[in-house]
Amino acid sequence: MQPPQTVWRIANVVYPSHNAKFGESPMSKNPEMPLPVASPPSLTTCSNCHSTMPAELRFCRNCGFRLGEGPSEGFNENRAAAIQAGSGVPVRVRRRRRMSGMAWIFVGLLVFFIGAAAFTAIVTPLRRNAPVQFTAPVSKSFVGVDGLDSVDGGVTFENINCPGGPADKAGLVGGDVITTFDGQALHDEDQLNDLLVKTPIGKTVEVVYLRDGESKTTKLTTISKEDMDRLNTAFNKRPEGRGQFGFDDGDAERVEIPGTKMFGVKLGTILPSRPADLAGIKAGDIVLEFDGVPIRTTEEFRMRVRRAVPYSTVKVVLMRGDQKLEIPVKMGRQ
Repeated sequence: MQPPQTVWRIANVVYPSHNAKFGESPMSKNPEMPLPVASPPSLTTCSNCHSTMPAELRFCRNCGFRLGEGPSEGFNENRAAAIQAGSGVPVRVRRRRRMSGMAWIFVGLLVFFIGAAAFTAIVTPLRRNAPVQFTAPVSKSFVGVDGLDSVDGGVTFENINCPGGPADKAGLVGGDVITTFDGQALHDEDQLNDLLVKTPIGKTVEVVYLRDGESKTTKLTTISKEDMDRLNTAFNKRPEGRGQFGFDDGDAERVEIPGTKMFGVKLGTILPSRPADLAGIKAGDIVLEFDGVPIRTTEEFRMRVRRAVPYSTVKVVLMRGDQKLEIPVKMGRQ
């Protein structure tokens, strides 16, 4: 048997005239294919529709897919990092912001102070077997005096601080020693404050006091803090203004009259061309009475001067050496 014969057929080849003309190879050239061009750094490509988008966008303008993620549900940055870890492609993973050291210090100090306040307000009373109580503010009666002080035999005060108040209407003046208040014998100022808290506002009480060693009795009706403030405001806004005497109240001092149980106010510097100077009052004079009111403390004298009506004439009783004088003074205005 004869072996099968292989027949070779040569197809006609058309040679472009351009190749033959310039002596090039008769084989035809493949058309040049454009190389893939990477997207500029400022652009990104949607993995779903392959549209080019600005890199700052998070979602594709054409299909709405999240840029940088595939279409599969649940594909996130952590999975992308795990998938691309083996390929060496750097993946940017977001990190949670942590509190700085100064922020932790501030939080610690805040917790410390809150805890200290709670310990002081609650724990300490409990350790002393004292129940923690939250009570409403206690109402207190007022009589209109300033400068309470404990003395032998009772409680004294510096001055009347409320013109037209209970003590003023009762005839009390600074320097009086209150021995009994509403039937209770007084021993110190704390006791009197306690009695004022317990006394109902508007109650009329009996007051026994000492002045110049002599016991006297009077009655007064207590008022509220609001009423006392109202009286003081009315005095401060009165159209007449405040009186002026013309002395340096920093030089004045309380002194005892020799041979008596009486006190007075010794004047220091007398201001020139002022009411006291024009009336003939001199430095060293001891004021015993001002406009009919006994003067026993420097604060009471200052208050009575301010209460005097400007340009009115007041009578001043004083001691000058061994002489007791009565001098009229035409008041000025502050």
